[in-house]
Amino acid sequence: MENNMKPAASASKVMGNPHKAALILARGGSKGIPLKNIKVLAGAPLLAWVVRAALDSEPLDSVWVSTDHDEIERVAKQWGAQVIRRSPEVSRDSSSSLDTIQEFLKRRPEVDIVCHIQATSPCLHPYHIKEALQMITDDGYDSVFAVVRRHQFRWSEVKKEEGKYPIALNLNTAKRPRRQDWPGEICENGSFYFTKREILEKGLQQGGRIAYYEMLPEHSVDIDVDIDWPIAEERVLRFGYFGREKPGEFRLLLCSLSGCLTDGQIYYSVPGQQLVSINARDLTAIRMLQNENTEVILMSSSDDPVPKALAEKIAQDAGCTLVYGVERKQPEVEHLMKGRGLQWKDVAYLGTDMQDVDCLARAGLSGVPPHAPAAAVIAAKYTCCNPAGRGALREFAEHILLLKKMATSKRDEDCIDRMHF
Repeated sequence: MENNMKPAASASKVMGNPHKAALILARGGSKGIPLKNIKVLAGAPLLAWVVRAALDSEPLDSVWVSTDHDEIERVAKQWGAQVIRRSPEVSRDSSSSLDTIQEFLKRRPEVDIVCHIQATSPCLHPYHIKEALQMITDDGYDSVFAVVRRHQFRWSEVKKEEGKYPIALNLNTAKRPRRQDWPGEICENGSFYFTKREILEKGLQQGGRIAYYEMLPEHSVDIDVDIDWPIAEERVLRFGYFGREKPGEFRLLLCSLSGCLTDGQIYYSVPGQQLVSINARDLTAIRMLQNENTEVILMSSSDDPVPKALAEKIAQDAGCTLVYGVERKQPEVEHLMKGRGLQWKDVAYLGTDMQDVDCLARAGLSGVPPHAPAAAVIAAKYTCCNPAGRGALREFAEHILLLKKMATSKRDEDCIDRMHF
């Protein structure tokens, strides 16, 4: 459990049953990273990480995304949020978050508490939201915001032409403490700001009885520039919230042959031979999974254009089983599971077309290549960055192996060096 600041005396609940709405601001005109809010991070759009955490947080009554962009609206709805289109007046570069929140309140009179969550904080968990909200509903605070403890010595800025010397702002240089002996300082981490309506209507996001909610450093991720992206991705894969279901060990991977292992194209030689292209990294991925006791089965639908002899050759080279010409994939997969004593939670599934949708929705982990049909993307839990036939399977396999590692090894958070986050 994260640490949170306790009041001197707990107040009684001041509101009977207030409507608590999560509001995620996602303007389309990001300057640092174009359309940053829907760029894929660790298999899901950036926006999706906080939407998922909010939807799974029990105290919230509604989850909203405020945007001015059609594609952001589509992605937000795809992940289960309601969307409110912001006006041009609050969509300018000069518009503040407060302007947009106040517009939201005017259009949603039922809302009593606004839980403003930053889309750029992908390591947020439902319990962060729940515990911070309880500080308002149960402890009587008017506004609560997220902070993190930092161990950084600060100095005054000095310009060379001034001829002055920098001054330590939070440090006695004669008694410089060791980092482990210094409690550090509380800093906003930007993850969220929860505020009662009446405070916001006065033009404040932080006002009245103010409190902070302290988050651990590993959950305090904020993405502003491109250089943050790979760092954030590594952090999210380790500390992000993947949903209510715990990662499984995934003893079986089912992969669609055309459109996943291959790029879906058929090539013809001059003599009339049919050819397909396969990435060597994807074949290596199959062996990686097999070495970790995950069986891999290639599946093709009844309308797969790859001839059976060619499909069998691919499966032989890949060293895995082929199930060819399947009319209905879900019953076939359930038959394979039954024969192996598996449940859906034990199965990973990489698919790409409409026949895969039911399996994608049921599998413990499911993925699609980029540009898969919308229904498949909605059903899947992971969207690959690499195209089909060009590394999508390798990417998905690496994600499976990471989740297997998370499931089989207990994370010892006491070993995390929070001083250096």
